[in-house]
Amino acid sequence: MGTFQLFMVIIVALCVLLTLIVLSQNPKGGGLSSTFGGSGGSQMFGVQRTNKFLDNATWTVAILITVLVIVANVLQENPNARPKIKQAPKTEVPSSQPAPAPAPTQE
Repeated sequence: MGTFQLFMVIIVALCVLLTLIVLSQNPKGGGLSSTFGGSGGSQMFGVQRTNKFLDNATWTVAILITVLVIVANVLQENPNARPKIKQAPKTEVPSSQPAPAPAPTQE
């Protein structure tokens, strides 16, 4: 597997992870934080800590995806690029000479 394909696999995996992180958040204060928080006295994570973690994870994954896309774009080989082939110099025909007349045809 080439470097570009490896970057694409990582980028797709990070996009799925970003989708899961965003879907676990609730803009009204619920989401994953309400699952662990709730109104009970024993909390695994505080609501504020969970929201902060999800917010930081969202930004970190989004920035990571952006950087990887730019790096993959730089590493991608351009299939339309021509290899540099040394061409022989073209010889120019002087235009001051008249073009040769066509040979007469015999019928």
